[in-house]
Amino acid sequence: LVRKPEKVCWVEAAGTVRDGVRAYTALHYLSQVSPGKTVLVMDGASPFGTIAIQLAQHRGAKVISTAYSLEDKQYLERLRPPVARVIDVSNGKIDVAESCLEETGGLGVDIVLDAGAQINLFFSPPPPPPPQLYSAEDESTSKSQSLPHKHDIITLLGVGGRWITTEKNLQLDPPDSHSLFLKGATVSFLNDEIWNLSNIQQGKYLYILLMIPILEDTMEKLSSSIFRPQLDEPIPLYEAKVSMEIVQKNQARKRQVIQF
Repeated sequence: LVRKPEKVCWVEAAGTVRDGVRAYTALHYLSQVSPGKTVLVMDGASPFGTIAIQLAQHRGAKVISTAYSLEDKQYLERLRPPVARVIDVSNGKIDVAESCLEETGGLGVDIVLDAGAQINLFFSPPPPPPPQLYSAEDESTSKSQSLPHKHDIITLLGVGGRWITTEKNLQLDPPDSHSLFLKGATVSFLNDEIWNLSNIQQGKYLYILLMIPILEDTMEKLSSSIFRPQLDEPIPLYEAKVSMEIVQKNQARKRQVIQF
């Protein structure tokens, strides 16, 4: 539970609090984002990606983001403060690793945060047909071919870099591990429910909440317009089932909020 600021409406509060906690967990606890670091947010136009970009920028980091459509690219370019670079991968002609290395002077990025299911599974080059980390039935072939491979993510990581992923089926082969080892880089998994599963970690998480009141800070940043969430129109209760099916198929591009 968290107190809602008076100037924040209920829909915005409900649609931001989960992504806010996830972004804090990824960027503060798992990767220690700080001024001067470079962060790559995969699919930055997603609801989670939008909050992650804003939090990283607020912490003084330089942010690069990928876009999977012209609409997403235009949305990211309108963000204020602006992201350092928007990489449009919708046509499959842009090399994400090359673009990130170019933007960082060849040093690589410090933190990669994927929004889940946004990269291909196999080490480059992938066998045909190219499997990917997600299983959405309605995704077009052109989009699946445009998704970066895990090899690209590892390549663009800098020395001591951290890759934060929500993909539970990520497979690291010996060449992947060797590349990470040479860079001293790490892969961390962002599991939304981990604090409810481990009694040992609950005290540590509560300590984090006491030192940095994540929930309250999320609402405060929403109140002061630092967080500007990607929200759809409120959905009436009788349409909740349809909305849930859309979300489960990864077809929702904005955060869905059910209004009683």
